[in-house]
Amino acid sequence: MVELTGHHLTIKEIKDVLYNGVYVKAAKESLEAVEKSREAVEKIVKDQKVIYGITTGFGKFSDVLIDSKDVEKLQLHLIHSHACGVGEPFPEKVSRAMVLLRANALLKGYSGVRKVIIERLIELLNAHIHPVIPQQGSLGASGDLAPLSHLALVLMGEGEVFYKGKRLDAMTALAKEGITPVTLKAKEGLALINGTQAMTAMGVVNYIEAEQLAYESEAIASMTMEGLRGIIDAFDEDVHRVRGYKQQIDVAKRIREYLKDSELVTKQGELRVQDAYSLRCIPQVHGATWQALDYVKEKLEIEINAATDNPLIFDGGDKVISGGNFHGQPIALAMDFMKIAVSELANISERRIERLVNPQLSDLPPFLSPEPGLQSGAMIMQYAAASLVSENKTLAHPASVDSIPSSANQEDHVSMGTIASRHAHQIIQNVRRVLAIELICALQAVEFRGLEKMSTFTKGLYEEVRIFIPSIKQDRIFSKDIEQLTKWLHDIDWEKLSEELCLKNI
Repeated sequence: MVELTGHHLTIKEIKDVLYNGVYVKAAKESLEAVEKSREAVEKIVKDQKVIYGITTGFGKFSDVLIDSKDVEKLQLHLIHSHACGVGEPFPEKVSRAMVLLRANALLKGYSGVRKVIIERLIELLNAHIHPVIPQQGSLGASGDLAPLSHLALVLMGEGEVFYKGKRLDAMTALAKEGITPVTLKAKEGLALINGTQAMTAMGVVNYIEAEQLAYESEAIASMTMEGLRGIIDAFDEDVHRVRGYKQQIDVAKRIREYLKDSELVTKQGELRVQDAYSLRCIPQVHGATWQALDYVKEKLEIEINAATDNPLIFDGGDKVISGGNFHGQPIALAMDFMKIAVSELANISERRIERLVNPQLSDLPPFLSPEPGLQSGAMIMQYAAASLVSENKTLAHPASVDSIPSSANQEDHVSMGTIASRHAHQIIQNVRRVLAIELICALQAVEFRGLEKMSTFTKGLYEEVRIFIPSIKQDRIFSKDIEQLTKWLHDIDWEKLSEELCLKNI
């Protein structure tokens, strides 16, 4: 059970809720803070104070006063008018993460919603009812308005949801689980949609996937080192210690561990004096990616516990301030940084693929073909990898450097953070396919070198993958192999598998 307080949620806990179906509850003390904040909103409405979004319109309409009898209608119109997302829906795990993060943010007690709003969000999570939320349509300030409006619709019994593997209207799913829709009161519609939870939810899923990919890339690179008879000296602890980057030191250490009993890696001068950069500089390049991922994780763990709506209510309602915490710039920059960093895992992987298949760069059979000339082997797999790498270069263009004014120039600078997070997700999928191609090629290369000479770790990995990816004895439709291995890299519990393989290596 994960207890939400609004202050202490971690990526590890989010992973448990998203991937392991762990149940969620709200902390009692946080609900008490929510009640006090709600009392302040009700007093504002009763006293007819002029407060943005409570007794006024939104955006450019902030100078239009709303009669107290119309405050509920104002919230309904807000959700209906803002639910204009377009395109394919976010992956279901991202939608689930949005619900979780929105509940956590409201539990901070600065948003002025009733307890029932948070209770309904948690009921959705525990019943595995996930809003269908279109991916496109958010500027990333004033929050993820369009995506989060589609989330809010479900609380009202409108819109669509994913439920038990089906896409259906929200009211049907709510009825099946005995969940009663809510009528939004003053401030509640605005509190639900004024935030960064779409880009942040996508960002958290991105981080979880990218972290696993980064670890997998090191294991795959280790097998490639054996296939190319790479020089292990470049991974010596002293080399990396004197530069000083912890992440670089850690990558080199893991690869030394993976290859410690290998008879295929070589010493400098044994076959050649030094390797190409795509082998020799694995710790430097992969380590730099880890540095970026550490930065991304830090920003995400701040944002998932942030109050990001507007206005915010302090001191029991004595201080109500319209600010800009909904602006997604911190996450936009983090996602753009992630895009570049993760792309590099594929860039260097593709260069290792080229060395595995190019007969001018190694003594392996041309294109790892069982019958060079008659059979093409891995020739076009390298093409596919090159194509994915090139596509990533366009997706890695920073979304955050763009801004288009909105709401009649009232909202004149926006983050485009949701675009950055969506593009980061696309890049991660491309990188996984490139790594799958490298692994297919590395499997073939080590067969040529001699399986009995592999390290215990890489031999264990070889055996795991060969269960469903057979050796290339003749040309076949390699697309199927790439997609199957890509799915395995996504689905496998890598932490558990690598631990088991490392234990064999002791």
